[in-house]
Amino acid sequence: MQNTSNSTPLPTAREGWHGEIRATLRLSWPLAAANLLQMLTYAVDVIFIARLGEAQLAASALAVALFGMVLWALSGLTGAVAPVIAAELGERAPALRTVRRATRMGLWISVISGLLGMGICLLLGPLMRVTGQDENIIGLANQYNVVIIFSMIPMLFNNVLRNFVSALGRPVFATAITALGIGINALANYAFIFGNLGAPELGLRGAAIATILTSLFTFGAYALAIRMDRRLHRYHVFGRWWAPDWARAWTITKIGTPIALTITAEAGIFGAAAFLMGNIGASQLAAHTIALQIAALAFQVPFGIGQAATIRVGYFYGARDTVGMQRAGWCAIVIGTGFMALTALAMVLAPKPLIAIYLDPWDPANAALVGLALQYIVIAAGFQLFDGMQAVAAGALRGLQDTRMPMWIAAFSYWVPGFGTAMVLGFATPLEGVGVWIGLAIGLTCAALLLTWRWHRRDALGLTDRPLREA
Repeated sequence: MQNTSNSTPLPTAREGWHGEIRATLRLSWPLAAANLLQMLTYAVDVIFIARLGEAQLAASALAVALFGMVLWALSGLTGAVAPVIAAELGERAPALRTVRRATRMGLWISVISGLLGMGICLLLGPLMRVTGQDENIIGLANQYNVVIIFSMIPMLFNNVLRNFVSALGRPVFATAITALGIGINALANYAFIFGNLGAPELGLRGAAIATILTSLFTFGAYALAIRMDRRLHRYHVFGRWWAPDWARAWTITKIGTPIALTITAEAGIFGAAAFLMGNIGASQLAAHTIALQIAALAFQVPFGIGQAATIRVGYFYGARDTVGMQRAGWCAIVIGTGFMALTALAMVLAPKPLIAIYLDPWDPANAALVGLALQYIVIAAGFQLFDGMQAVAAGALRGLQDTRMPMWIAAFSYWVPGFGTAMVLGFATPLEGVGVWIGLAIGLTCAALLLTWRWHRRDALGLTDRPLREA
């Protein structure tokens, strides 16, 4: 079944490989840019909070460690609206009613899961005490945490609307709105942390208020963009917001829950690696943090390509077009892996300029730290290809609404060969920190190979057979 409605923002499979490559690039670059800008938003928070002092920065870091992990996981849950919307468009574009209902249920799930996430974040205090944190730091972290948690639900709203506009062919809205949010965040931090522009001086709590204001501004910007754009407005996604559609809510939850658990497993392995490095030594942990930040920066591009793959594959999945699914998935995997080949080359040929983003690698005082970071970056270059491959392959499988088995693949890969190797090489051999990074590389490589194999076997596994749905 091929849907060629003019309202559909995605070209059909008949345009061939070149058309698919162009469509994937056109959809993925704004998403990748938005991901990079989101990292810059977090960097702005760190810059302002650091001016308050080391204690405040450490306290906010502890709070954000838990808040960020919960938010990231719930973004995976609510982000499941993307493959659902894409499939509806592929099946019966413009699918006004079905897309509206899916988006509405995504917003409902944002409220329900957001309240649950806020409750989890309130466990920060006991968690810090169990891990032996300083009481002064605990007090500051709790002051920050009890405020910032109120930004969770609007952030999840924004995640749903970002997926909606992207699936409808307007991903550049996500880029522009995220960029505007950086300015709002900086201005609000400047005002509420230090008492400028007539605002009260609230210190660390002011930074949390800035996050809330930024999330509300972002939600308002999405609502305005949807209202002003003819294609998006016709869906009336905020109409009859009180009316439930339990079947679609269940579909989103069923697809999204394994994504959330996958994200938790991935975040957990990198968090555990940080604890392992801390047990080896402070210099190793600092070098690990820098190398991981560089790898995370590069990862935002294939992550955006994976998001695009979810939409592209999901569209053809809804249209029951197996040729389109094949082209969309493989084009995204090749593009994502190709980009990571370039970043791997940059890490091998010019690692010091990359380290210079965070500290002066030519300062003799940083020699030991830089030496360790250079070792870790070389290993990071080795797994860049596989990191990009696993991110895009997972995105392509999500387009087929296949998330449960990829969850088990990711959990196994990260925690059995990955963490197991990191433990053995890090503490039972002289490799120490290098051994931990080899473990991370093995975990990512295993995940990439298994997920790509599952994508390759999609037809034989029956993943491309979309059941008929009622309107």
